[in-house]
Amino acid sequence: MGKNRNLSGIKMSSLKNKYGNWALVAGAALGLGESFCIALANQGFNIVMIDNQKDPLNKLSKKLITSYGINTLTIPIDLFNPDSAAQIIEKAQEKDCRLLIYNAAFSRIKKFTHHSSDELEQFLNVNIGSQLKLVHAFSKRLIETNQNGGIILMSSLAGLLGMQLIAPYAASKAFAWNLAEALYHELKPCNIDVMACIAGATATEAYLNTNPQYGFFKAQVQHPEIVAEAALMNLGKKALFISGFSNRINYLVLTRLLPRKLAGWITNKTMIKMYPNA
Repeated sequence: MGKNRNLSGIKMSSLKNKYGNWALVAGAALGLGESFCIALANQGFNIVMIDNQKDPLNKLSKKLITSYGINTLTIPIDLFNPDSAAQIIEKAQEKDCRLLIYNAAFSRIKKFTHHSSDELEQFLNVNIGSQLKLVHAFSKRLIETNQNGGIILMSSLAGLLGMQLIAPYAASKAFAWNLAEALYHELKPCNIDVMACIAGATATEAYLNTNPQYGFFKAQVQHPEIVAEAALMNLGKKALFISGFSNRINYLVLTRLLPRKLAGWITNKTMIKMYPNA
């Protein structure tokens, strides 16, 4: 992704005109978060970058500063910490961020009863608790200062139906989906755009390291930069955005054409075939 590349034809200044000079990305260092940071830097945004992986966070920060001439503020913090949202808002308050992207997520592929108590806490705190608190504090500050803004919550097709082997993750992504849809309506009168980006399989290191096994039907694996750019392009247009044509077809079939019982059977059989050793 080269410098000065536009988001699917969007004018370079349009996002900044709407959401100001600073954006905040939670889960910024790798994968989709890295792609969001690059897409934002390409638009000229300065970025507050949040991640618990300090080394790749700093490496990406230096790359963005050098390649795009922007400013960054790195906050190496673990969103597992229940107080992380308050700490982030306090450290970032002078930057006047009006665009928030919550990409951070904890994920493990294993049977539900094989999860440790600590892993269950990770699902609760990273995928739900810190997200909820950060969105609450962020939107409240925008309203109190009478500023418009935008919020993107990364969700997943896994949140469509209850899927074995990823039960807590799927449930947490359904939470993000519903939170965004509710806030889309509630915060719209305050000129705050809220959207859930519902991604399918994405070629991040984390996904590829799960070594999914495909049968006759193979999921459309998207490039993370395409997902990030499409999400930014659609913010303000809809409450729920499903990235990728194939994923939109799957959504239509699973939620509109098939009975939920049959759709659940198909998706759960697919999970077993993808991860037979889980």
